[in-house]
Amino acid sequence: MQTLEEHLETFVSAGGRADVARTVSVLAAAGAALSRAIAIGPLQGDMGKVVGTGEESGGDQQKFLDVEADRLFREAMAAAPVAVIGSEERESVDVIDAAAPLAVAVDPLDGSSNIDTNVSIGTIFAIFPVPPTGTGRIESALMQPGRDQLAAGFFIYGPQTALVVTLKAGTHIFTLDPRDGTFRMTAESVRIPENRNEYAINASNYRHWPRAVRDYIDDLISGATGPRGKDFNMRWVASMVAEAYRIMARGGIYLYPRDGRKGYENGRLRLVYEANPIALIFEQAGGGATDGVNRILDILPTALHQRTPLIFGSADKVHRVTRYHVDAPIREQSPPLFNERGLFRP
Repeated sequence: MQTLEEHLETFVSAGGRADVARTVSVLAAAGAALSRAIAIGPLQGDMGKVVGTGEESGGDQQKFLDVEADRLFREAMAAAPVAVIGSEERESVDVIDAAAPLAVAVDPLDGSSNIDTNVSIGTIFAIFPVPPTGTGRIESALMQPGRDQLAAGFFIYGPQTALVVTLKAGTHIFTLDPRDGTFRMTAESVRIPENRNEYAINASNYRHWPRAVRDYIDDLISGATGPRGKDFNMRWVASMVAEAYRIMARGGIYLYPRDGRKGYENGRLRLVYEANPIALIFEQAGGGATDGVNRILDILPTALHQRTPLIFGSADKVHRVTRYHVDAPIREQSPPLFNERGLFRP
């Protein structure tokens, strides 16, 4: 099996940027170190203990492992050609080396509500080029649309630790070999299956969703007797990386829409270090990602912690959900009979 380092060497030999390869390598080493800490778990103390409130995260609780993961990745960047790093756990970006060519955005620990329950958690990252000198302050280097990413990836710390990564030449999966700490390729040029019958959403928030999302989910729940003509299964792990990894393998769709609750009007997930890297990973694997109307990778961020609705998965399903949003005004005006028969249901 090809190792991650061999893959990165091939990437550079083919004309890829050596600074990007170096940064991915450093991130992989940090991910392996965090994996070892997670595997020890409660043997080294209460990793799910609340140690603060992240005002930068909208008041989200910060747990011990959140802070430790942030420290690990922040310190690792000192060995990479990185100018700035932006993290979910910090209010603003940290300038590491203003003369360096890259900017990194990271969610050090996705799914931290699962720490105490031994469910898969992860890390998400994006690598951007630093804009040319004179185009803005170095602190704003991450304020670029996701299509400008040079690489993106996520680690999943589960029964196995895996790195799903794209260097904008396909999406590949590397599994950590705990015997020697090496990431080895276990899936090359992943293609997300289409026409599958799984979806992931937190159905407890149904009453708060916009009409388009409720209509889409209603049609799935209707199953074989509804307009879709087949049954669907719902999944929800409360860990986006776990959902993403499953969809990579089995197809389907993930939805975290905006809703009517305070603080959720613009969605809950972060554009720069959650939605953007996931969107690039999925597009490179033949899938898609949208906020319901707009392609995620085309959105220009205005703040490090900017929120966005996020829907990603198989291209066919993402396209269908987008049509539900676009056609929502038509359905609002149509008689119930038409809705029931699916005349306005894609």
